[in-house]
Amino acid sequence: MINIKNIYYMLSYAYQSLNEGSYKKIQAEEFDHLHDLMAAILIQGSRSQIKRGLHRDYLSQEEVTSSLRGKIDVTSSVKQNTLVQRRMVCRFDQFSEDTLFNQILKTTMLLLIRCGDVKAENRKELRKLTLFLRNVDTLNPYTIQWSSLLYHRNNSTYKMLMNICELVIKGLLITTDTGDYKMKQYLDDQQMHRLYEKFLLGYFKKEYPQYSPSASYIDWDVDNGFSEFLPAMKTDITLTYGQRTLIIDAKYYGNTMQTNTMFNTKSINSANLYQMFTYVKNKDWNSSGMVSGAILYAKTDEEITPDNEYQISGNRFIVKTLDLGKDWAGIVRQLDGIAEVVEGIK
Repeated sequence: MINIKNIYYMLSYAYQSLNEGSYKKIQAEEFDHLHDLMAAILIQGSRSQIKRGLHRDYLSQEEVTSSLRGKIDVTSSVKQNTLVQRRMVCRFDQFSEDTLFNQILKTTMLLLIRCGDVKAENRKELRKLTLFLRNVDTLNPYTIQWSSLLYHRNNSTYKMLMNICELVIKGLLITTDTGDYKMKQYLDDQQMHRLYEKFLLGYFKKEYPQYSPSASYIDWDVDNGFSEFLPAMKTDITLTYGQRTLIIDAKYYGNTMQTNTMFNTKSINSANLYQMFTYVKNKDWNSSGMVSGAILYAKTDEEITPDNEYQISGNRFIVKTLDLGKDWAGIVRQLDGIAEVVEGIK
């Protein structure tokens, strides 16, 4: 089981803005439920956002009125037969805080208040904060188009808040048979996989910037120069040190090992290993041996978890398991050990 405090540290590396001053007091708190951690982050972030000013934008409005405002919608006026009443349908833009960003924020707060295991103190704070959003509508959480959130200079401070809201709604929220909302105790595997990838990349970016960590693309080592229709090879994390390269693949699965039912034997997931072998050999197109690969699984409750190193066809391959239920210092030691592989390549 994942330590809830470790999820906070994972979030802080995945989203670097969690390291800002307003969030640092959360590090000293203890949380019994993930919902309470999410509430605490939203409280701190929303307070800061309210001090900066809520996001506002010009939103299209429609109103039946006897005085001209904006533009007359002739078609709607005729359809609604408003002209006989000496009124008209007008369309105009109004500068309002009832934007998608604030609607998502308010919706998430109310879900945590009504459905989450949030302690009374944080529940009270969330209610206070919703008062600043009294003119903002709520949404059906399942209809939110997350890809429609576009960030720019005037709303960039919402990015962290929206990431947390997305985790709560997509990773924790479920609908009961009666149509009511309910929250799971832990994020589902899909959302944890995404967080795990972002956390690992964020960790190496912050702690090992000298290795230029990135999620980079690898070119196919084609013989005739023709690569059309070949699938893209994008790494989760690539670390480089001079001519040395370590490719890291983050895996968060319910099962890390595969079973041969005929012989009742365990082995490393073949698709994962084949994928890493392909990445490494295409990156190391000149067979220098200066490219290595590491598959880093999140620990499950399986009895056998991988912790092995192999030398295959001139390249080093590492398969490790990271126990997210252990103390944070132990996790850091293991990640530092992975990073040290870079300088040790050949």
